[in-house]
Amino acid sequence: MTSARLGFNARISFPTGGAAQALRDGIELFRVAEQLGYDTGWVYQRHFDNYLASPLVFHAAVAQHTDRIGLGTAIIGVRYEEPILLAEAAATADLLSSGRLQLGLGTGQGGFDSVFGQEPNDGREQSQTRLAAFLRAVRGEQVGVVGDLAGMVAAGTELTVRPTSPGLADRVWYGAGSVASAERVGRQGLRLLLSTILSGQIDDYGAELARAIRAYRSVHPATSPAQVAVARSVLPATSPELRRRYAAYDEERRTQGPAASRPPGALTPLARATPLAPSTPLARPTPLARPTPTSLTSSTLLAPSASRAGGVGTPVSTQLTPGSSARFTMSPVHHGDPYEVVDQLLADPSVALADDLIAFLPPAFGLRENLRLLEDIATTVAPSLGWAPTTGGRTS
Repeated sequence: MTSARLGFNARISFPTGGAAQALRDGIELFRVAEQLGYDTGWVYQRHFDNYLASPLVFHAAVAQHTDRIGLGTAIIGVRYEEPILLAEAAATADLLSSGRLQLGLGTGQGGFDSVFGQEPNDGREQSQTRLAAFLRAVRGEQVGVVGDLAGMVAAGTELTVRPTSPGLADRVWYGAGSVASAERVGRQGLRLLLSTILSGQIDDYGAELARAIRAYRSVHPATSPAQVAVARSVLPATSPELRRRYAAYDEERRTQGPAASRPPGALTPLARATPLAPSTPLARPTPLARPTPTSLTSSTLLAPSASRAGGVGTPVSTQLTPGSSARFTMSPVHHGDPYEVVDQLLADPSVALADDLIAFLPPAFGLRENLRLLEDIATTVAPSLGWAPTTGGRTS
């Protein structure tokens, strides 16, 4: 992973009634991250919840307070996006940021078809159809012609999206949660965002992601960058208090799954893990122990119990929806002393293969906690992975 880029992913979450302050805090997070030398900052889209809903509008604002840092979306769910409107908004945000947008797309969260005026459909198939239309639009290709009733514009006039932003089409990423989906992204010639959640029960999370990266690069056309970003929960404890805080977050994530670390008032996912045995008291681990990924399933499933930095794993089970057999695996949380976290990341083959490492910030952490975490990652972990801070950016 030498010469890799370092980024972070922030949920921009807020308690009910606190959206305005959370958005301002999000801008400050990006401003300080730029000072620390981070290459990119990413935000997530979630509809009808206490999280950011309009990443492109947010990044248009962030662009006015920063000069260098890349502005990523991880991800915008295209299943509910109108392709031409998305291309227009993305080009506008990219121009306002002087070409800094890193546009991450994906299928996105489902369940809202009727709310968005759609018939129930296969979200993945719908997303691929809309993705193809979006790519034509953002590349400046013709998207239609003027009809007979268009007023003063001559019928038959060719239509393309305006404004266009040179280079944006080469900075489109797509999210993948399996080897097969990563290979599809490669065939499409897009950049690859690997999720913190994979489809199925995975015993070795890093090895599975490494397989996905190799599959992606094996079919990616040589005419465009085959760039890969992996996201990880990276929590180096630089004090006893932080060690306890990060171990507690890991325990919460292992026992609650996607329901962990959510702001007050947020929707609660059905995929909530419950402990099957009493938790083992947290203890100082054997140095350099690697964490075990948390596997979640609709039926009872024991996650491997193994020594890990900061504590001991606890068996968990998850019911996605009543009667469902769907399974998924969440990425491990890398926590402990900084040298322990470095060792865990160096032992991960997917991190070694990736171009970008994106540190996932716990959603319920406040601005002060996240700023401390960004600084600790940049100063105690990332340099040992071959990263050097990028200079430049605003100081106030």
